[in-house]
Amino acid sequence: MSENYTALYEEHKKLGASFTDFGGWQMPLKYSSELAEHHAVRKSAGLFDLSHMGEVWVTGPEAAAFLDYALVGKISAMAIGKAKYSLICQEDGGIIDDLITYRRPSTAEGTDKFLVVPNAGNAAVVAAALLERAAGFDVVVEDASAETSLIAVQGPLAEAILLRLVPADQHALVTELKYYAAVDVPFTFDGGTQDLLLARTGYTGEDGFEIFVANDSAAALWQAIAASANEGELIPAGLASRDSLRLEAGMPLYGNELSREGNPFAAGLGPVVALSKEGDFVGKDALAALKADGAGSTSGRKLVGLKGLGRRAGRGHYPVLKNGAVVGEVTSGQPSPTLGYPVALAYVDVEHSELGTALDIDLRGKAEPFEVVALPFYKRQK
Repeated sequence: MSENYTALYEEHKKLGASFTDFGGWQMPLKYSSELAEHHAVRKSAGLFDLSHMGEVWVTGPEAAAFLDYALVGKISAMAIGKAKYSLICQEDGGIIDDLITYRRPSTAEGTDKFLVVPNAGNAAVVAAALLERAAGFDVVVEDASAETSLIAVQGPLAEAILLRLVPADQHALVTELKYYAAVDVPFTFDGGTQDLLLARTGYTGEDGFEIFVANDSAAALWQAIAASANEGELIPAGLASRDSLRLEAGMPLYGNELSREGNPFAAGLGPVVALSKEGDFVGKDALAALKADGAGSTSGRKLVGLKGLGRRAGRGHYPVLKNGAVVGEVTSGQPSPTLGYPVALAYVDVEHSELGTALDIDLRGKAEPFEVVALPFYKRQK
């Protein structure tokens, strides 16, 4: 049994959530039906507790240069107000975590300010790695995970619902916010107004937002968002639907598609690695060698999308077959509620990774037909 509880745990209990351990946290798996929650996000909106995620602030005159060294992306190239998906890797190129970094306006001249958001089970590990890598840089690394909650509203109606909590003269802050950007927005709830960091990001393949809020205000904000929605517009959604939504959107999950044993190129994340940026960064030599050796392109295994041609779904760790021989392994798989057929992510031998390749998944002794298809499986209509 995990010992960590988010500030919204009592809210989930009141809503009748079924709980599961995730990254050492007790998190809502579902409230009623994971299918209903999945479809709500695709058609209207879902309300998620993401407070198990980490929040690490990096500030100082050398914050940008430090993050260029600590992460594989060129963080210094980000504009204030923007967000960037990146990776923190080991010296050998193995992936410690995938994360999102936000560049925030600095409160002091000559300093930079960033918010790094790692995954739940990796939050402490990432914070420790950043602290260790900060030696020699004029930066302050502060792990604010324990004091911070994160609430997401995802789906086509997300913007309309959140606007009801924002003063009318500030609506443009929300409506004009681009994808992978963030801004401080005044939210009116609990008898007052608070400026909260609002990010147009998500893990569902839909339009949506993530709101950073102090723990002591999290329950009031959650209740206010729920109360601002009309009937049929919004339901609370748990980890089960979050997983099926992100799988349809072809988004990797740490511990499934990403690991310390894998590398960014095999995972299809080569473009995230900025080998051409100035200076050294942790893992640069190993990643340059992996790219030169053709990792993920001409040798080894590569992450692909698989579409089921039958009705049965492959699951994590099921073998992938070609003419009866094992050529890969499923990392994530389940029936797609939106598309109506099974989908899976799998690492397969590169020679069997071309689009249209016919493969099988070994479903407990029975070979079920699948086909390599382009990712994502699902893409929203804009």
